[in-house]
Amino acid sequence: MTEHAVVSHEEWLAARKALLQEEKEFTRRRDELARRRRELPWEPVTTEYVFDGANGPETLAELFGDYSQLVVYHFMYPTDWDAGCPSCSFWADSFDPNVVHLAARDTRLVAVSRAPLDKLLAYRERMGWRFHWVSSFENSFNHDFGVGFEPEEQGTAAYNYGTATPGMSEREGVSVFFRDAEGRIFHTYSAYARGIDLLNAAYNYIDLTPRGRDEDAESFPQFWVRRHDEYGT
Repeated sequence: MTEHAVVSHEEWLAARKALLQEEKEFTRRRDELARRRRELPWEPVTTEYVFDGANGPETLAELFGDYSQLVVYHFMYPTDWDAGCPSCSFWADSFDPNVVHLAARDTRLVAVSRAPLDKLLAYRERMGWRFHWVSSFENSFNHDFGVGFEPEEQGTAAYNYGTATPGMSEREGVSVFFRDAEGRIFHTYSAYARGIDLLNAAYNYIDLTPRGRDEDAESFPQFWVRRHDEYGT
């Protein structure tokens, strides 16, 4: 950092304007990708998934609440863990403030994990969260949507559409569903691994800073990330 280029204001402004043109092109490209994402075909969901929620069993249809759109965050919490994934917790810290804004766009956000409900609720209380969180312990939801793997699959199964192997029993991701006026449910989109980067508000701020994420392919990804009550002072 001490050897970084330092220039006059005029030189800085010229460099900043040059980068602005690339940023504008990136924004246009991102808008186009969002449009194409909305145009993806849908697939019907016919399995009757039932989840364990704080108020009792909930079907996938019931997870929608009063809304037609459902975003499910696949929160990594294998059954034998004593706490939720630190990285998923990093993502989840921004869920609660966004719930009201998503609702204004006819969308509900729900987290789904494999661990038993009592573990999820205890961890949610520890973290001070309020978002809706249900357990898929009794169904195949995680496996069916590409984030849950049996022991024999962990080194061979296709994670992130075949671009990686999971390496563990649970992986992170997001899936989106739509419910039409007849009550039919459709799977419209799923993303995994780096595909969920934009859902992390803190990373988008960090990417603006000189040091950035301080992560690279040679180091352990997110080596610095802790649960928010574990950073200390």
